[in-house]
Amino acid sequence: MTTVVGVDGAGRTHRLRQLATAANGPAIWFAGALPPAPHEDQLTIVDDAHRLDAATLRQLTAAAHGGVPMAISRRPTIDRAELADLDAAVATGGVEFLAPLDHDGVAVLVATVTGRPVSPEIAAEVLAASAGMPAVAAALATAPPGVTPPALLARVQRRFAVLDQGVVTTARVLALRLDLGDHVLAGAAGLEIDALAAALRTLHDEGLLVDDRMIPAVADAVLHELPAASRRRVHDAVAGALMATGADPVVAAGQLRAARAATPAAGAVYRAAGERLRFADPTAAAGWFDDASDAGADPASLIAGRAEASALLGLPVDADSPGDARMTLVAGAVAAHQGRAARAAELLLGAAAPGPMLAVPSLVGVGQADRASEVVRAGQGTHPAALVRFAEGALASAQPAVALPLLIEAAEVVERANPALVLPDTPHAVAAVVAVAAGDVASAEHLLTRALATRIGGPVAEERHRLLLAWARMRAGRYDTALHELRTPITAEAPGRERLLRAALAAGIARRRGDIAGLREAWSGVEPLLARRTVDLWQVEAIEELAVAAARLRRSARVEPVLDLLDGIIAGLGRPVTWSVSLHWIRLHMAIGTEDTDAAGEVAGRLAEIVKPQAGTVGPAEAAGSPAEVTERPAAQWAAAAQWAAVLDGRVEPEAVLSATEDLHAAELPWEASRLAGQAAIRTGDPTAARRLLERARELSDPDETAAAGGLSEREVTVARLVLGGSTHREIGAQLYIAPKTVEHHVARIRGKLGASTRAELLAMLREMFGD
Repeated sequence: MTTVVGVDGAGRTHRLRQLATAANGPAIWFAGALPPAPHEDQLTIVDDAHRLDAATLRQLTAAAHGGVPMAISRRPTIDRAELADLDAAVATGGVEFLAPLDHDGVAVLVATVTGRPVSPEIAAEVLAASAGMPAVAAALATAPPGVTPPALLARVQRRFAVLDQGVVTTARVLALRLDLGDHVLAGAAGLEIDALAAALRTLHDEGLLVDDRMIPAVADAVLHELPAASRRRVHDAVAGALMATGADPVVAAGQLRAARAATPAAGAVYRAAGERLRFADPTAAAGWFDDASDAGADPASLIAGRAEASALLGLPVDADSPGDARMTLVAGAVAAHQGRAARAAELLLGAAAPGPMLAVPSLVGVGQADRASEVVRAGQGTHPAALVRFAEGALASAQPAVALPLLIEAAEVVERANPALVLPDTPHAVAAVVAVAAGDVASAEHLLTRALATRIGGPVAEERHRLLLAWARMRAGRYDTALHELRTPITAEAPGRERLLRAALAAGIARRRGDIAGLREAWSGVEPLLARRTVDLWQVEAIEELAVAAARLRRSARVEPVLDLLDGIIAGLGRPVTWSVSLHWIRLHMAIGTEDTDAAGEVAGRLAEIVKPQAGTVGPAEAAGSPAEVTERPAAQWAAAAQWAAVLDGRVEPEAVLSATEDLHAAELPWEASRLAGQAAIRTGDPTAARRLLERARELSDPDETAAAGGLSEREVTVARLVLGGSTHREIGAQLYIAPKTVEHHVARIRGKLGASTRAELLAMLREMFGD
């Protein structure tokens, strides 16, 4: 007595033949009725017992109980009591479960079917495609490579002809080989969840599944026999079920893409995936929107999402005629990216919230401070905190000491919860521009490094942050980052704002190298951009290098309209000291580039008029520490301008020049300080003074590496060690050949960088830092 259990195609009949051959006596294959008097030594073989009717099953059970030797085969599922009774009667002699073949078993089977040896690689391929199912493996072995086996295709067609439609639909969904949950699978097949279990059992018994997954070769046969229209209906059913069950649209879209679904229903899922990812992963989102379009999704439903993703990627966006609220926000952001601040402000002011708050940096950028103030007042309590702080910081940019904390706070909030928006600019970028204008390169570097690490603003902002970081470091005398950026091949045209910044970077490096050809190349590439007359406040620093390039190339007239625009913008902001000094600093260096003594003297006089009323009658170092609007950099620029005018006029006061270079160096303008010292050395008639000035110029021309401890510069480390050693400001000044007030300025910067609020706290922190 033996029961052989296996799914269809597992080799039940083959195993029964083996048992018949091994029987002691002749075996009888049951053909619907038992002999009138079956012999007790004669083995009765019953194949596919699960297909017999109830009466026949009872007859066989009685014979088995009467001592008739019997071997039966059946599917794994016992669906009737009569089959259970027969199984119990026969199974007393043993039950054999036919498992899928392993690698060696498949190799033997293929060799037997084909009559020739089989390589391990071929056996492995057949095993993978057949899941070890003998009938499937045999069909694959006899079919030409790459062709759906006709025997397998016929088998699928015969099965589907007699199976319930719900089971057939389940098989067709499973043939897509997607990783679907039971509820999704049931929904796609149009079945209740309980009916799904029965359908899966049937397909398993039919030999189409292994572990609830369709055998790969069987799946290929199922899809091969499925007409295109029917396949589209299956794709639609899966798409609908995925969304109806609340599946993650990205996961659902991935499933449908794997199935190569290209129907409107699938397109809706692809669109949903794009909407989900458009800010987190705009590259992937753009791909989903393309898939949605190819699948027949409504083109109008894709416009906004695709525009948002494209804007974040820095790709062209057709946003000239925004059609809805989202598109208006995108259009405003793209205008800002292109360097059209006025247009950006206009669009964003006309958009729904948070458009007006996003417009504030652009409004400040074009000098409309009053309008920006109105927006900030009206938006309090109704806009996200990060955007409000960003707007407040931009509005306060006239006073960097007030603006920077607000912008840093906005940057930190944005890092914690990146807004689902295409930002016209980031708080990190604006804060960096303000910090550099105030001489605080360390804060600019920190913010830009954080922005790059957290990918704030998407890929389009990444380029801006990289260029600004290179710019800030170049201004501070460290050129490696700028050189790396300029050597990096440009794979796509950058937005206008970043093209201008890259050109300024190139001009800055060329200027510092004395490379006239490099200046000419940088100028020729950016001149059309400047001709648009669309510059804004946040580009003042970059314009300096381009304006000086124009002056050196005898094209000052081309840049004067741009400087006039900037002057109007600064006037609209109330002529704040920091930005007014920055603009006059541009004119000073244009005069230096053309050796225009009168123009340099005029600029120096104007700077004195701007800075002195704010700082009083004190010198640059004192002005830098005053509570007034003057920060260390404008104060240093004021003092340096006076010395430059004197040097160009042939009047060199070495001590005053050295003091001015110290102030410029402390204000993170080492190259300008080096050039002042060098030009003074050339023009002085005192050989001793010339040697001192040249030595100082050489010292300043080397990049000022930042020390690891506390972010202090080399000069600040030197001053800090002397302070820790007990030297007074006068003693330190004498030792370093700088003014005591400059020493005081250095100490103030050291305390600020370390966060020390008292002298005792400063000394304690320095002891810990230097191990003293």
